[in-house]
Amino acid sequence: MTFSSYAERRGRKLDEVHVLSVPLSRPRRTRVIVSARVVSAVTILVVLAVWALSARLQLVSPVFLPSPVAVWSKFIAVASDGFVDATLLQHIAASLWRVFAALVAAVLVGVPVGLAIGISTVGRGIFDPLLEFLRPIPPLAYLPLIIIWFGIGEPSKILVITIAMLAPVALSTASGVRGVSQERINAALSLGATGGQVVWHVILPSALPSILTGLRIALGAGWSTLVAAELVAATRGLGFMIQSAAQFLVTDVVVMGILVIAAIAFALEFTIRRIERALVPWAGRE
Repeated sequence: MTFSSYAERRGRKLDEVHVLSVPLSRPRRTRVIVSARVVSAVTILVVLAVWALSARLQLVSPVFLPSPVAVWSKFIAVASDGFVDATLLQHIAASLWRVFAALVAAVLVGVPVGLAIGISTVGRGIFDPLLEFLRPIPPLAYLPLIIIWFGIGEPSKILVITIAMLAPVALSTASGVRGVSQERINAALSLGATGGQVVWHVILPSALPSILTGLRIALGAGWSTLVAAELVAATRGLGFMIQSAAQFLVTDVVVMGILVIAAIAFALEFTIRRIERALVPWAGRE
């Protein structure tokens, strides 16, 4: 075999390798990016359409499911004329006062308890069993005992909601404290920081995302407990309004009250998310 024939064969093999190594060009499929807000809006519109269609065709009796138009008309009437001796704004103000008072109390108690559970073994041994005891108990179970101890006034209502909010705040704080990097704590201690300074300047800022998450969960638990709390000698409040309407089968007021509670809870959730983005923009990026 001559040198030229060998070179020609080698050249053909190299050309084949180059041909095989070139990727085939395939047309790229254009991906349609759909926003989650658009999907949510479409979902809400579909639910409203099904609701309106069911009421229009009278598939369900208006006593059980009033039409959206009837609910909206009742919303306007209650907002202007009131229901059970109070306007809608007064009912909302009473419920918001109870929920926010309970939230402040839950934060003042739950955050130190969560810090004690996350930092100290003794604190974990003291508070962890108590929280695990309270957490699975529904509010209606200890509501009679709260009434016996504290009466039927506003303190008993706020206390019931506070107990429902306490466990989410404390456990979320404890989880955030346990997740603090030990390197940060050691760095602060090596720079001469005291124990209180480490807690205030290192542990609390690092645990703040978990604390805010606990607040969001606690608000949901508080709103779900509000109806039970306002069963006891209340004269105003969204839960009281719903229960009063249910006794007389005023279903449009019941549905309207539920939608108002959902709208307020959504607004509070949106507000806390904005606060979380402003205070802890680094959350989830570390």
